[in-house]
Amino acid sequence: MFASRPSHEESAHLPRSATDQDTVSGSGISIIVPVYNDARNLARCLAALRAAATADSEVIVVDDASTDESAAVAQRAGATVIRLPKNSGPAAARNRGVSSARGEIVFFVDSDVAVVPDAVQRVRETFASRQDLSAVFGSYDRSPNAPGVISQYRNLLHHFIHQQGNPEASTFWAGCGAIQRAAFVEIGGFDEAHFRRPAIEDIELGYRLRQAGHRILLDKMLQGTHFKAWTFFSLLRTDIMSRAVPWSRLMLERGAPNDLNLQIGQRVSGALVLASVGCLGLALLRPLSLVATLAALLGVVVLNRALYGFFLRERGAWFTAAAIPLHLLYYLYSSLTYLVVRVVVQMWRFRRADG
Repeated sequence: MFASRPSHEESAHLPRSATDQDTVSGSGISIIVPVYNDARNLARCLAALRAAATADSEVIVVDDASTDESAAVAQRAGATVIRLPKNSGPAAARNRGVSSARGEIVFFVDSDVAVVPDAVQRVRETFASRQDLSAVFGSYDRSPNAPGVISQYRNLLHHFIHQQGNPEASTFWAGCGAIQRAAFVEIGGFDEAHFRRPAIEDIELGYRLRQAGHRILLDKMLQGTHFKAWTFFSLLRTDIMSRAVPWSRLMLERGAPNDLNLQIGQRVSGALVLASVGCLGLALLRPLSLVATLAALLGVVVLNRALYGFFLRERGAWFTAAAIPLHLLYYLYSSLTYLVVRVVVQMWRFRRADG
């Protein structure tokens, strides 16, 4: 069982400074798990953390006003449980967890992720050997739990992108990622004012970490199994409204790093998919436009051959044949969303300057 403290209910707020009373008191690791109506997955998450826990680690579950048995599951597992009085989003929940944390390292794990057995020790050893680091994060593994083409595609895509990312990372991921508590407090924690629902609050935090001069490591061996099941519509809703829209705004405000799913090849692929759709629309007037469409799509396949080869090795030809159209659609709606957001932002800036 975990070393726990009495559970309690409080309102969400930003982490307090190192001079405040309820702060770090040792050199351990505080594992913080935000949860909202996810009792079944939380039980598996905490079982994995129990296996990974070390003598100086604690587990804090922040229940974001769940209406299911999430808090009871956490209490039975021996975790410290903090219950928020109203649903405030994972940014606020994580901030509240940090404000109660004892460790000088805060390790964020999503409630639908089961970390590998050496995850906590790996985080400890990484910070011990790399005094220059302020944060480290990993990826999903290649064995997602939920069946079905869409769930397998979405989780394997995340795994592949993170495995191909630059170890000297430009952002952060809170599904399985740790931060030096002092650095977290220094930059003000997660931006709960702007991210009241699950979105890119961890990416935005990573931007601020880097801008403040902190170094972030992508450790490709720090992994966890993802339990989330995706449907076609949940995929579209999340990718567009919770990721593409806020991330487009963030990129327009602070720039786009050449890393993860914003690498140059990814951006070119998005442009090629847009071009292929445009040429397809011209095909009624100019049939030769179909050649340009096919050429653009072939360019996307060439640029993403490593990913599609990974799909083929992991799940076979039928899965790959189904995943490639999903991936092309991903490029289409992500690129269109960015263009729409860019136009809206430019119009807003023009109107503001005009008057």
